[in-house]
Amino acid sequence: MTDAKLVVFAHGKESGPWGAKIQALAEVAGDCGYAVLSPDFSDLSDAAGRVPRLLEQIPKKPGELILVGSSMGGYVCLAASPVLKPRGLFLMAPAIGLPGYERTDPAPQAERTLIVHAWQDAIVPAANVIAFAQRHQTQLHLLDSDHRLLNVLPLICLLFREFLRAGEK
Repeated sequence: MTDAKLVVFAHGKESGPWGAKIQALAEVAGDCGYAVLSPDFSDLSDAAGRVPRLLEQIPKKPGELILVGSSMGGYVCLAASPVLKPRGLFLMAPAIGLPGYERTDPAPQAERTLIVHAWQDAIVPAANVIAFAQRHQTQLHLLDSDHRLLNVLPLICLLFREFLRAGEK
């Protein structure tokens, strides 16, 4: 499986492994030649338990690995990135700088990181994500949406497709 291209999704606290965003992005990943894995974390309410589960789900030699996380799943991908060293991190409304998380500023460990966030996010303040992106010099797209980002899903799909294609160059 060393030549495989794999996208692994980590869903948010109140969603599931095949919510609307993951379904749409999984279609994009498949179109770009990636296999898709979307583990179910819905029985775990805290990020600390989700990180080891994510690590267990990854094949020993995944080939090109892209981690995609939404909300708490974004934090989980960030926290797992030092171990997995993915080629890319694509984070949507990542739970950064919030109380109750083991680390408030987990450093991204990937060749490329892109964050999509919403100006009207009432769960993860945009200021947290802007400061994080500035500290870690990551690409950031702030969109006119709320935490769920559903009204801008077509744009997110375009950004994800370009993110995957840029990694092939």
